[in-house]
Amino acid sequence: MDIIENTTLCQWDYTQQDFLTSTAPYEAIYKLHKNPFEHGQAMAAMVAYAKTQGFTGFKAMYKNYCESLKLAENTILVDNTTQFSGQPLELDAGDWEADDLGVGRDSGWGHQVACPHPVLPVERLVNIDTGVEKLRLAYRKGKNWREIIVDKSTLASAQKVTALADRGISVTSETAKAFVQYISDLENLNYDRLPERKSIGRLGYIPGEGFSPYVEGLLFDGDASFRDLFGAVRAQGEWETWLKTARACRAMSITARVMLAASFASPLLEVLGALPFFVHLWGVDSGTGKTVALMLAASVWGDPAVGSYIKTFDATVVGHEKTAAFLNHLPLCLDELQLAKSGRGPAQFDVYKLAQGVGRTRGNKYGGVDQTPTWRNCILTTGESPLTSQSAGAGAVNRVIDIECKADQAVITDGMGVSSALKNNFGMAGRQFVERLYAIPDALDTVRERYRTFFRELSQKDTTEKQAMAAAAILVADQLATGWFFRDGLGLTIDDLTDFLASKAAVSAGERGYQYLCDWVAQNAARFQGGPLASEGRSLEVFGVLEADEVFIIRSVFQRTVSDAGFSPAALLSWLKQNELIRTRGRNRTLSKRINGVRTECVCLRLPREELDEEPELLP
Repeated sequence: MDIIENTTLCQWDYTQQDFLTSTAPYEAIYKLHKNPFEHGQAMAAMVAYAKTQGFTGFKAMYKNYCESLKLAENTILVDNTTQFSGQPLELDAGDWEADDLGVGRDSGWGHQVACPHPVLPVERLVNIDTGVEKLRLAYRKGKNWREIIVDKSTLASAQKVTALADRGISVTSETAKAFVQYISDLENLNYDRLPERKSIGRLGYIPGEGFSPYVEGLLFDGDASFRDLFGAVRAQGEWETWLKTARACRAMSITARVMLAASFASPLLEVLGALPFFVHLWGVDSGTGKTVALMLAASVWGDPAVGSYIKTFDATVVGHEKTAAFLNHLPLCLDELQLAKSGRGPAQFDVYKLAQGVGRTRGNKYGGVDQTPTWRNCILTTGESPLTSQSAGAGAVNRVIDIECKADQAVITDGMGVSSALKNNFGMAGRQFVERLYAIPDALDTVRERYRTFFRELSQKDTTEKQAMAAAAILVADQLATGWFFRDGLGLTIDDLTDFLASKAAVSAGERGYQYLCDWVAQNAARFQGGPLASEGRSLEVFGVLEADEVFIIRSVFQRTVSDAGFSPAALLSWLKQNELIRTRGRNRTLSKRINGVRTECVCLRLPREELDEEPELLP
């Protein structure tokens, strides 16, 4: 009775019947809930007072009262809430003590510490692409609150959650289990109170939702390493200034028009069911405007500064895959091919892998398999040399539109003025393009029909199917952008694109391999018996025998030479036999030949006949 007599907070006159049929006793306590100390005092006093009236269930009944208010008003009306100073959200804490001293609770095993500083969930994120849920946590160390987005799979595992220590949340192997339980309890106790937002971890088209990042209220929840790139896809400056600059660039060269059109073509590849392809500007001369042309293409979507939307080749194969998958349907822009070189010199860049649009399936440290990265976009690049070498596979050569840039034929003049304008005005055209694409009735059907028409016409030219597919996508995008935005009468034509497309012979790995062998024989004539310098008695390694219109190459020498050049010996031999460019014995692909008195197996290669034409005709 002392607690009642000595406390001015609780001068009550309630009967047992009041506790059973009225809300007055419970209202009297609840009005103090925002002051934890006074609320606690009053609760203890009321519990003691209720017992004097023959009512022993006050605390349980009070909790039911608060729950009823919560259901009625969707607010936190309980006797134990989070009490963090400056907290962004007040949550039902259940049986956890959550105040400025940290988070903990008493249990049968003693006092459990979940975290020594304020921390609580403040938002639930649902990825509209994958359905995966994440939680945004707010935490305070010192004076300032900070936030972090965390996978729920991490928050559900005592083994994984310790990784949050790297981000400043004090969770250890000793407190991890309690921390996991605390976050789980608070989410479940406050499920309806926690705000829920749509999120995305990539750019590009999302079925049923729209085009990321242009979906209203969409929040980025992806890899932190791509946060800056996600932020680079935005609008800045004046539309008319960008449009004037783009029109001026289109008037400077066909190449500038191709790069700009390829940028617009990137989101069309998904619609058309087309594969990724490259447009590569190269040249040893400086001042040709290659990088500025790449900036023009990037400015369609966002900040064109190198290091912002534009990346360099200085990354791993996995890094390029992840970036392409993140951009998804937006163009991947890479500057300076020469940065992709190893210490030994050759470029460390796999064109074919990126052009496939599918990354490698990789396991993770938890014994599962990570989601396989996919992408379907245009890849726009620059460098001092062609993107593919003579020995590159046909699959790689087929996916690249290589455009040489020379000093006397600058892609863009006044590079400084153009780049300055683009750095201050960007990111508006891309959004308008995709919004029109998906908003205009029958626009997608029109795009597909125009694409098929261009593809049929291009297929009649001396080029491959995949080169024709890439060029058709560029032409469709240019038509749309010219009609919607530029209206300058400078739309690309089939003839404009044909000049840049690789011929069937140039794409064929067999053709290129045969030409390489012919060049190699000419360069090493002194090492062949019967060659012009072979009779001089030089002590040289012998490669074979050179006769009138054919050369016998020792089989081991052939295999070594072809492999060193990057060709497959078996594949090249198969092509040479199919095209009757080697003499063979039955089903074999070699002939026996006596060299230096020793009979050995050789590849008997037929050499081009000398013709009056500029290009020698291959032997039938």
